[in-house]
Amino acid sequence: MAASHPNGSTGNRRCSKLSIAPPPIICEPLMNLWKLIAVSWALGCSLAPAQQLESGIDAKGIDASVRVQDNLFQYANGEWLKHTQIPADKSNYGAFGILHDEAQANIREIVAEAVGSNSPQGSDVQKIGDFFRSYMDEATIDRCGIGPLREQLAKIDQLSSKQHVMEHFGYLQSLDVTTPVGFYVDQDDKNSSQYLGVLIQNGISLPDRDYYLKDDEKYESARAALKDYIERLFTLSDLPDGQSAAETILALETRLAEAHWTRTDLRDAEKRYNKYAVGALEPLMPGFAWDAFLSAAQVGHIESINIATPSYFQAASSIIEDTSVEVWRHYLKFQLINAYANGLPKVFVDARFKLYGTELAGVPEQKPRWKRAVQALAGSRGFGVLGDAVGRLYVKKHYPAAARERMAELVENLILAYRKSIRELTWMTPATKEKALEKLAKITTKVGHTQQWRDYTALEIKADDLTGNLIGSARVEYQRMIDKLGQSIDRAEWHMTPQTVNAYYNPSMNEIVFPAAILQPPFFHVTADDAVNYGSIGAVIGHEISHAFDDQGSKYDGDGNLNNWWTDQDRAAFAELTKQLVDQFEQYSPLEGRNVNGRLTLGENIADLSGMSIAYKAYMIVTDGEQSPVIDGWTGPQRFFLGWAQSWRRKYRPAEMMNRLLTDPHSPAEYRSYGPCTNFDPFYEAFNLKPGDGLYRPPTQRTRIW
Repeated sequence: MAASHPNGSTGNRRCSKLSIAPPPIICEPLMNLWKLIAVSWALGCSLAPAQQLESGIDAKGIDASVRVQDNLFQYANGEWLKHTQIPADKSNYGAFGILHDEAQANIREIVAEAVGSNSPQGSDVQKIGDFFRSYMDEATIDRCGIGPLREQLAKIDQLSSKQHVMEHFGYLQSLDVTTPVGFYVDQDDKNSSQYLGVLIQNGISLPDRDYYLKDDEKYESARAALKDYIERLFTLSDLPDGQSAAETILALETRLAEAHWTRTDLRDAEKRYNKYAVGALEPLMPGFAWDAFLSAAQVGHIESINIATPSYFQAASSIIEDTSVEVWRHYLKFQLINAYANGLPKVFVDARFKLYGTELAGVPEQKPRWKRAVQALAGSRGFGVLGDAVGRLYVKKHYPAAARERMAELVENLILAYRKSIRELTWMTPATKEKALEKLAKITTKVGHTQQWRDYTALEIKADDLTGNLIGSARVEYQRMIDKLGQSIDRAEWHMTPQTVNAYYNPSMNEIVFPAAILQPPFFHVTADDAVNYGSIGAVIGHEISHAFDDQGSKYDGDGNLNNWWTDQDRAAFAELTKQLVDQFEQYSPLEGRNVNGRLTLGENIADLSGMSIAYKAYMIVTDGEQSPVIDGWTGPQRFFLGWAQSWRRKYRPAEMMNRLLTDPHSPAEYRSYGPCTNFDPFYEAFNLKPGDGLYRPPTQRTRIW
């Protein structure tokens, strides 16, 4: 579920302030979501008719040999974990992955219909069908070789000065090619009614700065694999000096990595806000050709810009100056080919997969080509080439209107529970409570899909030019982004497609967003008893709402502006409570010698704890304190927590786990399942936890926030 900023990113302009857990990527990554919907459902409304009640629990997945009091995750998912293998083409597998596979299969059917149709040239259906054809036409791709990139490679060869290099950094923004300077457009954090250009650290090819800087066998292996990959791309592209290019590119990226902020620092919304007049940028980065860069990036008209990571740009100034034009040409050629490797012949695709799939994520096999085609077309975490065009067809077939109505009821009940909880807080002063209630009342909710689909008129798609299609898509999406500058904020915009299995909260919009694809089991059960729905999708809703009040989201007011609405006393009390969560999660160690980063994951851990506890309070309100029925041997409260735990079932490959511990703002699934519960008294009551049980924490050590 998404949460608060570009995926902890180092400069992916297409990410807004969003996230759930990769997903993410409920956090699988849940992201940002909100506008309080006006609904008139009574609090006592039940989610499913009494005659259709089911437990909603996967009884076959439960391992009865494990005491739930010792390990909720293993009890709820143990048999599933024992008998489920991570598919050979995946780095991890669980509830999110299963739903993603189902969405891909549904999209494949949509694509097959588009391929078989005789739709008019220029229509979305024609473009969907022809893009898929271009991706699957390996014979044409192999015949063209590196040819589709020759024009762009020639432009790099023509760079003859540092001025030209810096200008080319700007030009490559529109091709979505990595350079040391990342640019994107977002809302102005301190004036949410306006868009603002943002510059952020960028330029490295491995997932995080630690891969370059730490002396560790795994990181050393990754660096060696990156060098091999660079040399391989140069050889395949008939470029000279591959070996020396690999050495110099790795050395260059290492210098850039040294200047990068840590992911923990990147989470700080206040540190990331540094608005400059364009004319005042020279002292920050002396000698950088700002006018040439911005003009080449097609934003030469802007008057101000946010520098998200100022110290990085100060360091980058000397790095650019110290690096020869020849090295920059090598670097930019590599980044160009790397960006489009998946559109090139199989040998390029295999080389890229060897690094990013096998070395960095531990995945033994490449996805079938049709899956890669569907992902490139319809998006996975992003929009792909034609994500909204596919999404429009997807919702017609796979999103029943009744789901929106059920979600409206759930969201309304979660909001009511939050309102009640805020009023009852003992650690927050009345003045800040009123501000919190104001922000809660302004949250906007978006469910299912956008009402304003993206227009792909400007995108030309050819059935025999995959790389050309990918380049054309990058340019169209970049133009779509920079066209926002100077325009009114588009409050109808979505940052996820309806076929995305995720959700998010967006602090600048103060909105929560739930795509259609997540509204199905194990998160959303149409025919199940209230308990499991509140424990799964209810907790997801609560999670996203909680991001409005986590350690970073709470810095934004109800209008989406970075504006401190807390008293100093309340902020200090909140910091003390959240420090307890940091300490708790840093005790968890999924790999020997490697623990969870409690500061990096703090926002998501707050949202998990708060979302789960508020969802339970909403469930109690809905049942009006009455004893819920026992279904399949479990009481209502027990089904709530089992539904919660089964939503988090997931397995990881070791390399993927290591990567996530560095880069993912979400804790590993096991700790997300029982970590929050150990702080929540009703969990103890539901399963009669006692001192000595594995999950028992003394009452004085339980963190209670919202």
